[in-house]
Amino acid sequence: MSLSLAISPCPNDTFVFHALVHGQVPGAPPVQVTYADVDVTNTAAAGGAFDLVKVSYAALPWLMDDYHLLPCGGALGRGCGPLLLARGDTLDLAGAAVAVPGDRTTAYLLMRLWAGARQPARIEVVPFHEIMPGVAAGRYDAGLVIHEARFTYPEHGLTAVVDLGAWWEEDTGLPIPLGAILARRGAVDPAAAAGWVAESVRRAWADPGACRAYVRAHAQELAPGVVDAHIALYVNAFTAALGEPGYAAAEALLHRAAAAGLTPPAPRLR
Repeated sequence: MSLSLAISPCPNDTFVFHALVHGQVPGAPPVQVTYADVDVTNTAAAGGAFDLVKVSYAALPWLMDDYHLLPCGGALGRGCGPLLLARGDTLDLAGAAVAVPGDRTTAYLLMRLWAGARQPARIEVVPFHEIMPGVAAGRYDAGLVIHEARFTYPEHGLTAVVDLGAWWEEDTGLPIPLGAILARRGAVDPAAAAGWVAESVRRAWADPGACRAYVRAHAQELAPGVVDAHIALYVNAFTAALGEPGYAAAEALLHRAAAAGLTPPAPRLR
């Protein structure tokens, strides 16, 4: 019996899951993988579409009745948060049209928590790869970006109005909980799945060159240096094991969001 997996085509996900996807993890079943932006996987997870799925931590209040949170494989860290970009150094947020990568993404939730009463005039969910070109072309006043955009936004002539990860870290002292790996209840044993994912991470670190062609094939628009920087930033100790700081960060995010009335009550994560 095969295992259905949904991840993004971003270098951190393909690096982490290379061994599992390619049948190199002892005891793991064959994997059928789907690559999609996180907004797509957030929505698909709500319909129970995959056995293992990468989603935004911000989406967990809608998902945890049907999934287990795995303690490894996800994206948390420091210095790796979302950026709000614009064409100039200043932004009238209250009057702005802002492109976001999804309405249940951690990036959008962090922006809403940071903005407080100064919410944008208009929000539009836009595929991730269209956000920076759209802001540069004037279709949006600002754009909320994640992942490799941290390294490439100057190429679009854009300015970071705020680093929401830096804001979160300064305000809470905690790492930034970005992407979580979930196992669907009744479809896969979460302890076994965690073991497979942890072994896939271990093998990626043990021999980074083994997955280079696979990672590059799904990151065709990124220069090799950007790919390497992306992996170095987003694949870290929290990828191997959430640990107490990782769980605390996720719980803090979801409790703050619920207290602000932005999400349903925070679910139990462990």
